[in-house]
Amino acid sequence: MEVNGFCDLNLSSHVLKDLKYQGWETPMPIQGQAIPVLLDGRDLIAEAKTGTGKTLAFAIPIIEKVDCEKRFVQALVLTPTRELAEQVAGELKKIGYNKKVYVGAFYGGKSISMQASLLKRGIHVAVGTPGRVLDLLNRRILSLEGVRTFVLDEGDRMLDMGFIDDIRRIVAHLPHDRQTMMFSATIPEDIKGLAQSITRNPEFISVSSDTMTVDEVDQCYYEVPKTEKFDAFVEVMKRESPSSAIIFCNTKRWSDTLAKLMKRRGFDAEVIHGDLTQNQRDRVMDGFRKNRFKFLIATDVAARGLDIDDVSHVVNYDLPKERENYIHRIGRTARAGKSGKAISFISSQEIHDLWETEHRCRTKINQARL
Repeated sequence: MEVNGFCDLNLSSHVLKDLKYQGWETPMPIQGQAIPVLLDGRDLIAEAKTGTGKTLAFAIPIIEKVDCEKRFVQALVLTPTRELAEQVAGELKKIGYNKKVYVGAFYGGKSISMQASLLKRGIHVAVGTPGRVLDLLNRRILSLEGVRTFVLDEGDRMLDMGFIDDIRRIVAHLPHDRQTMMFSATIPEDIKGLAQSITRNPEFISVSSDTMTVDEVDQCYYEVPKTEKFDAFVEVMKRESPSSAIIFCNTKRWSDTLAKLMKRRGFDAEVIHGDLTQNQRDRVMDGFRKNRFKFLIATDVAARGLDIDDVSHVVNYDLPKERENYIHRIGRTARAGKSGKAISFISSQEIHDLWETEHRCRTKINQARL
């Protein structure tokens, strides 16, 4: 089945509304393949790197299956690090907002009494690291008797970090009648053995990320407080004076807002995103190609497949949520043998995201100063 939008996946109105609010319109390949399998109740083993959209691939089916009237843990997601636990919990909260799904993140370094209090009040989805989840189980603070969905995220990293035995102990607390899914960037023999021991007749999906080359792009970032981000952006754009630039935002709503703010500052800017009709999109793209305006503000979905050779600058007003989208974005410049520049704006709280982007994309982004 060809999937053109999330509306083709037979999702509830609650989830579709949250997806639209977040600006997520078209499923990435892993999402289009995995979601129908998971909604059908089957187990899944997926080979998918970070940046391919795997989090949303399991977050949507989890939210769809939660019974909100029952305030106990119905889904468990294990992640190797606290940062990933926070990220996954954040995605689940966004997709479960209208349905009123309660999500908790559990990892070391946070007060266990506060986490116990959260569990006592009642949540539907628990996201955590193996060590803390096992600790909560051993203290009988966390019960997994009602879990219907179990997700093992970043399976190969779990192996590298020595969590396999902890995972087996946690699985022993789970009901046999559950749906299990594993996502891993690679599937070595140890991971394959673990996956086969905890799943039942699983489907297998493999999605590879695109080949990534960024050699011709001059990359830098500016670290500025969130409250000063727009002013810093304006100053840098005046200094750089690009002949043409694509500015990436993570949501349609902020794309529209940024376009209005830029026009007030005298920049000739237009926006392209999924709410535009095809005629409107064609008009905007024709104007950009013919240099009627310099600044094109776009979401990731709208920018996929744009065929523009002469873009001097790519600007990440927001760092992409899916790390490897960074490569897709900056690949819009330095084309046809020309040079190009990629500029990102981050707050101090996002420096870890920047490092992870560098690591995942195998590149170096240098700091620039105002």
